[in-house]
Amino acid sequence: MIQFSKGELVPLTDTLINEIYYWKYEEPMQAAKKWNGPYIKEPHMQKTTFLQETKQNRFIYPNVEGTLAIIIDGRFIGTVGSYWVDKQTNWLEIGIVIYDSDYWESGIGSEVFQCWVDYLFGNDFIHRLGISTWSGNVRMIKLALKVGMQEEARIRQARQVNDQYYDAIKMGILKSEWMNN
Repeated sequence: MIQFSKGELVPLTDTLINEIYYWKYEEPMQAAKKWNGPYIKEPHMQKTTFLQETKQNRFIYPNVEGTLAIIIDGRFIGTVGSYWVDKQTNWLEIGIVIYDSDYWESGIGSEVFQCWVDYLFGNDFIHRLGISTWSGNVRMIKLALKVGMQEEARIRQARQVNDQYYDAIKMGILKSEWMNN
């Protein structure tokens, strides 16, 4: 468990995985999907399969959680997550999704994302962290800059959202840069 000023980041339980499933597949508005990879056509997954796969992929390394739930006042609002780009070079991609739009623009995302970066870099095996987003997701780009990431690649007009082209953005930070901040 990781504490932050307004709540905590906690490991996933079956109840929390069901919450994630609701926000990801059942919640009618799907507001977060408008920003979090809207160009990715995500197939619908059965709840039992989602539960199994999420539990199976719980750790990115022994005893190191790959996803944590964001909890405020006992309420689930989103997740921070990670996946390997290249395990041999200790390179992870990370992200944050705040599903509940009532918490957008509140500063929680900045604090939580910094906690997530600190948690991951607190492990000896991580060499670099990165994000992938699109140029229309200005909040994610600003968030990555706040935690010390820099733009490493911009692939022009590689993403299409609502029939409009956007650049694909790659940002990252090395552990040595994080240690010097």
